[in-house]
Amino acid sequence: MAKSSADDAELRRACISAIEDPKQKIILSLRVAKSHGILGKSSKLGRQMAKPRVLALSTLTKGQTTTAFLRVLKYSTGGVLEPAKLYKLKHLSKVEVLTNDPSGCTFTLGFDNLRSQSVAPPQWTMRNIDDRNRLLLCILTMCKDVLGRLPKVVGIDVVEMALWAKENRAPVSAQSNVQDGEPVASIMTERELKVNVEKDLVSQAEEEDMEDMEALLGTYVMGVGEAEEFSERLKRELQALEAANVHAILESEPLINEVLYGLEAATNCVEDMDEWLGTFNVKLRHMREDIASIETRNNSLQMQSVNNKSLIEELDTLLERLRVPSEYAACLTGGSFDEDRMLQNVEACEWLTSALRGLEVPNIDPTYANMKAVKEKRAELEKLKSTFVRRASEFLRNYFASLVDFMISDKSYFSQRGQLKRPDHADLRYKCRTYARLLQHLKSLDKNCLGPLRKAYCSSLNLLLRREAREFANELRASTKASRNPTVWLEGSTGSGQNVNATDTSTVSDAYAKMLTIFIPLLVDESSFFAHFMCFEVPTLVPPGGVVNGNKAGYDDDDDLGIMDIDENDSKSGKNSAELAALNESLQDLLDGIQEDFYAVVDWAYKIDPLRCISMHGITERYLSGQKADAAGFVRLLLGDLESRISMQFSRFVDEACHQIERNERNVRQIGVLSYIPRFAILATRMEQYIQGQSRDLVDQAYTKFVSVMFATLEKISQTDPKYADIFLFENYAAFQNSLYDLANIVPTLAKFYHQASEAYEQACTRHISMIIYIQFERLFLFARRIEELMFTVAPEEIPFQLGLSKMDLRKMLKSSLYGVDKSINAMYKKLQKNLTSEELLPSLWDKCKKEFLDKYESFAQLVAKIYPNETIPSVAEMKDLLGNS
Repeated sequence: MAKSSADDAELRRACISAIEDPKQKIILSLRVAKSHGILGKSSKLGRQMAKPRVLALSTLTKGQTTTAFLRVLKYSTGGVLEPAKLYKLKHLSKVEVLTNDPSGCTFTLGFDNLRSQSVAPPQWTMRNIDDRNRLLLCILTMCKDVLGRLPKVVGIDVVEMALWAKENRAPVSAQSNVQDGEPVASIMTERELKVNVEKDLVSQAEEEDMEDMEALLGTYVMGVGEAEEFSERLKRELQALEAANVHAILESEPLINEVLYGLEAATNCVEDMDEWLGTFNVKLRHMREDIASIETRNNSLQMQSVNNKSLIEELDTLLERLRVPSEYAACLTGGSFDEDRMLQNVEACEWLTSALRGLEVPNIDPTYANMKAVKEKRAELEKLKSTFVRRASEFLRNYFASLVDFMISDKSYFSQRGQLKRPDHADLRYKCRTYARLLQHLKSLDKNCLGPLRKAYCSSLNLLLRREAREFANELRASTKASRNPTVWLEGSTGSGQNVNATDTSTVSDAYAKMLTIFIPLLVDESSFFAHFMCFEVPTLVPPGGVVNGNKAGYDDDDDLGIMDIDENDSKSGKNSAELAALNESLQDLLDGIQEDFYAVVDWAYKIDPLRCISMHGITERYLSGQKADAAGFVRLLLGDLESRISMQFSRFVDEACHQIERNERNVRQIGVLSYIPRFAILATRMEQYIQGQSRDLVDQAYTKFVSVMFATLEKISQTDPKYADIFLFENYAAFQNSLYDLANIVPTLAKFYHQASEAYEQACTRHISMIIYIQFERLFLFARRIEELMFTVAPEEIPFQLGLSKMDLRKMLKSSLYGVDKSINAMYKKLQKNLTSEELLPSLWDKCKKEFLDKYESFAQLVAKIYPNETIPSVAEMKDLLGNS
């Protein structure tokens, strides 16, 4: 047989650790299975769902008082014991072994202090009968010793328990301690609890019978091992007692007959009683049926009453929805649109909007929506809506036109002679803002009505904006004083003495900047106001109090209409492409034509000083880069068109200047430095002064075109006289480098062309110097060239034997070429000086010429030393001295 958990020392230590109270002492600990059953029924399901638990009996002694506890411990997720429940044994009132468990190992413990006695107590199942008897015996012994009483015991075989107690009696009995003359229950160990408890297994009412049993048992002297013989003897004596009882009953037959007579009389009375109860039951059944019928009719009437009340309330609510207040009807059909009446109009619009939405599914029950009265009322509201929208649209169209006509008729709103007037639309927007709320309601009522209203507003305001721009541009041009600069910068026919000192024309670009400073913020603000006033669902163009292109907008306070969206669903965080396209189309109508006045200012500035296109381009680019809002599409288009216009005018100037350059090649013969070379340097210096912001690309493109045409024209002119082409080229390229030296250090584009001119200059110089050298020493270097050509095919020692290359031929050639070499050198210098117009280039050219001659002569001397080793010629040092003295 498996070892009992009561003897498991590790289990006892785990219980002590879980209790965490060193003052309490564990008497007994056993593993059990816990289950729950239905009160009064067998608990097969509970047995199936049993949970492992540990029951521990412990005691706590404080002074002379000892308290006994029954602890229930459960296993946590990690398999560690932890307290689950705690019972005091003083409240134990009943110990019952369940009869429906054939093993007899299942029992319940009843406590009199449980809150709900209707809930079945937990059932505890032991592993075997020994564990059950050990636990119950320990509980009963502790109740007897500590509490002085026993609980009620049910379902336990007293004889069986007595026999088991005798078999498992401990050799050492419990000891009692006496303090102050009173017995105190000792704290017993598990082995000390196995004592004789025959007297403790019976109730207080059976104590006398128990004494007789003890006397009976005393007549038998039996050992512990004679339990079976004792049980058989008791069975025989029980059978004898039952036989004696049957004999006694048979002897009392008269008494039995008398009892049977009484039972028959009682049976008759019961039958009569049953008939009476049957009669009463029939009557009561009829009464119950009548009462049920009355209750049914009463419930039906009560339900009908409740339904009728709810129906009346619902109809009252529906009628309230369908009612049109007379003040709103009068306002919608014939009310005034004056400013003092706008509050009433807005309230009427709000009511009409809510009423129409209230008659739509899902705001109204679909059943009501199909009712004839609801359909008629919806049609009546739609008629009211169309009437009000028509009246309001007609009023607003006339109102916009009247506002603009009033402003146009008053000349004080516009610039006049001697006075530039900044456009001020604050009063116009203030008056329009009065009807902003009305426009939002019109949009919620009928979105299609906004199209004609937007066109009417754009048409009226376009007249005002064009008039303001025209008057401002005219007065701006009239008040700006500036002398015209020459437009012919690079013309060759005017001679080199043309006065190219331009006057200051900064007032022209300042005037253009002023035009943009005044009108670009105005147009952006007008676009923003229009987008919000006409209820476009687009993002804000310029935030309130924002800065436009570095200048604080003068109209930023007017962008805020002081209104909110009526329908929260109308406000969208994303960009509505359809709305944005419609807005840009309307802005085209609003601002179309105003670009002509900007073009007029650009053309006027171009006529005064074409180079001012550079500064105007930079100003325009700065404003264009600041227009990032999607809804300001037309303003960006306007600035883009202005930029294109300025670029076109400047390209026109560049083309005309290029034509001036190309006209130089029509002359019969050009000598010296062409006139457009130094003039281009002056032009480039002036262009650099006008650069602002992003206009560098524009200027660099002009430089590229200018220089490309200049160099191409220079090459074409040089081809007209090939004899002097190289002189002509290196003189002009040198002049180009000298005039652009300072600018090339700071302008990368000009630096590129500077290096290109430098390379062309070197090439032309090399060709011209080589020609002069060959003219004076032609035979010498032709002889050297023949030797070099033969060295590819003939051995060096064979060359002196070739025709025309003998030593005699060498001596004749040296005599003819180097005789009077100083005269040849002087002739070479004079030849170099003869056709040179730029005398300042002569020293550097002569140095190049001497170096070139010495390099060629040194190569010739090396060939002679290799081919004719015994021949002597003037050394390189001698030639260098001769050249140095020249």
